[in-house]
Amino acid sequence: MIEIKELSKSYNGKCVLHLPLLHIRAGETVGLVGNNGAGKTTLFRLILDLICPDTGMVSVNGKEVKGREEWKSIVGAFLEESFLIDFLTADEYFKFVGKLHDLNNEDMQLFKEAVEPLFAGELSQSNKLIREYSTGNRKKIGIAAALIGRPKLLILDEPFTALDPSSQIRLKKLLNEWSELYGMTTFISSHDLNHITEVSKRIIVLNDGEMVRDLDTTDETLHELENYFGN
Repeated sequence: MIEIKELSKSYNGKCVLHLPLLHIRAGETVGLVGNNGAGKTTLFRLILDLICPDTGMVSVNGKEVKGREEWKSIVGAFLEESFLIDFLTADEYFKFVGKLHDLNNEDMQLFKEAVEPLFAGELSQSNKLIREYSTGNRKKIGIAAALIGRPKLLILDEPFTALDPSSQIRLKKLLNEWSELYGMTTFISSHDLNHITEVSKRIIVLNDGEMVRDLDTTDETLHELENYFGN
């Protein structure tokens, strides 16, 4: 699903990411962890062709992403609030994204029903603009929109941040259900080691732009990560 070879990115002469090789298989749920500045968001931006690499390449589903469009129809992503159109209501934004995926009204109704557990009725004020919602609800709107079109690849940067405990639990359940039902490949970053080990079958650890761990998630993974970051 994702193939990375000799990928690097530098800013002001400092290398912030260098990945000689990384392969994420179709259907995998992979967690990305690392301290601030480790290169997590840079990696996601390179995968999504939002920034250009200095060297190397990224391919999604066998198609190189750089300067190409065909891979975008199978990818859903939410990295930050700039992905949102905040002068729309949530429903208007969902309809806008749905049109990009050629979804009809019936498709959109099924989508809303599928993601409703994430919101638990919090979007009932249909005339409220996205910018008027709390940070947590804006994040949930962005995550939900990334699921429109049932993507084959979902990329989320720190999806649990700013969510209240109930929303975090509902999000974990939703991600696990969609991965199992649809075979969706999921690549998620998080600073919360508990959450990331609960939703990921594999954990990649970045440090100073380098991959230093690549672990299959087991009962010992959380303890191993706590030891690594605690030293």
